[in-house]
Amino acid sequence: MAQVAIPQVPKDMTRFCLVRHGETDWNTQRRIQGNLDLPLNATGMVQAHAAARGLAEAGIELIYSSDLARARQTAEAAAQHIGLPLILCEQLRERRFGIFEGLTYDEVKRRFPDVYARFETRDSGFAIPQGESLQQLAARVENALRRIAGDHPGQTVLVVTHGGVLDIAYRLATGRTLDTARDFVIPNAAYNWIDWQTDGSHGRFVLRAWGELLHLDEALDELPG
Repeated sequence: MAQVAIPQVPKDMTRFCLVRHGETDWNTQRRIQGNLDLPLNATGMVQAHAAARGLAEAGIELIYSSDLARARQTAEAAAQHIGLPLILCEQLRERRFGIFEGLTYDEVKRRFPDVYARFETRDSGFAIPQGESLQQLAARVENALRRIAGDHPGQTVLVVTHGGVLDIAYRLATGRTLDTARDFVIPNAAYNWIDWQTDGSHGRFVLRAWGELLHLDEALDELPG
C-alpha cells in the first residue's frame, strides 16, 4: 500500500489534505446529491479505507469532515486508521443544489431547461432556486478553511468533503475565477494538497498537489468483477 510521507509543516503555514468522499450509487448514476444525505456504496467504502491507510504516515494531526453521511463515513475510516477524533463541520457540506437535488443531469435539463441553461453559464451570482450561488458557496468554503487554518498553524489537517467544495478550494489556491470552466478533475477519495501560508497579516492558499490516486490502485483491483 502506497503511503504519503510529508515533511514537518512550518509554524507560519497550515497544510491541508483535502479528500472528496468515496463513491455513492448516485455518483455512478450522475444524480445530483447536494445536501441530500447518501451513504457510500461498496466501492466507496473500499476507497475510504484505502485513503485512510495511505495517510497513516502522513503526519495528519486533525480530521475535519462535512457532516453529510458520505463524507462522514469516509472520514470515520481515516479517524479509525490514524487514531484521531473526528470534527464535523456543516460549513464543509456540498453546494445546495435546490430544485436539482435528487435528479440526474439529463432530468434537470428536461424539467428545468431555462434554469439549467443559466446554471451552465457559471454565472457566479446565480442561485439555483432553493439552493446556493457559486459566490455563496465560495464564501462559505473560504471562511471554513481560513478558520481551520487559523486554529491550527503549523499542523497538517485532513478535510473530507465534497466535489463542489474542492472546486472552490482549487480556485482559491490557483487564482481561477468562479466563472471559469472546470478543467481539473476531482476524483472520489483522491488526495489534494494545499497550504495556507501567512506573511505578516496576510495569507494565501497555495496548491501543492492535486488528484493523487496511487493509493487507490491496489484496493480497487481487489473488488469483484
